[in-house]
Amino acid sequence: MIFMKGLNYQAIYVIWLRQLKRFSRDKGRLISNFIQPFFFLSVLGFGLGSASFEGIPSGIEYIDVLTPGIIMMSIIFPSVFIGLSILWDRQFGFLQEVLVAPVSRMSIVIGTTLGGSTIALIQGFIVLFIASLLGVSISLSPMLLLGILVMVLTSFVAIGIGLVLASKMQSIEGFQFIVSLLVMPMIFLASPFAPLDSLPEILRTVALFDPITYGIDGLRGAMIGFSYFPLYVNIGVLLTLSIAMMFIGSYLFSKSEA
Repeated sequence: MIFMKGLNYQAIYVIWLRQLKRFSRDKGRLISNFIQPFFFLSVLGFGLGSASFEGIPSGIEYIDVLTPGIIMMSIIFPSVFIGLSILWDRQFGFLQEVLVAPVSRMSIVIGTTLGGSTIALIQGFIVLFIASLLGVSISLSPMLLLGILVMVLTSFVAIGIGLVLASKMQSIEGFQFIVSLLVMPMIFLASPFAPLDSLPEILRTVALFDPITYGIDGLRGAMIGFSYFPLYVNIGVLLTLSIAMMFIGSYLFSKSEA
């Protein structure tokens, strides 16, 4: 109850709405959201469709395994780069106005997280739509709802990573470099293009410490019915991490300067 009383819901709404308006006005970003997933799904999905990957049960096409990975890639990248918008806001003075307002840092973090996750979900649904056009079977079932939950939680974790990095950095170029150095290996280590079983044992062990692994694996479990971990394990790990990242982001924001 103390936590809820400290929130400013109007501030959360305004920050959420601002994120969506910025996204809707970026036409190039909207177009790329269609082109890139279509390229990955069509070229990799059909180009490697005849390849044999360890861990894929009989009766499941490679493109069905690939689709959750591409969905997560389309969610994670924009989620992490929410931190870049924080740096832009700091550079142009908007962040200073927000930080000096009588609004709790947690409200700022929640508004930013909800805005980023909404954008990420839109991009995830775009990939789902493209996948359905390419012949991927997507059934409207309770499992799909669990898949959406996995998408939301993964977005929360990725946004948390971006906010933590942004709160500790001043340079936009430095942020982009760190994201490329940190997030790209995390995504590929999580095996978005093939089942986790196909990785060498040493990489599979390292992947257990990668939060993105549980997002991709959980979405595969929800969409096509097989995963390395039980679905409840994936959701539990993501839920724990998303809550932790939100509190860490709020704490670091309270210590940061505009």
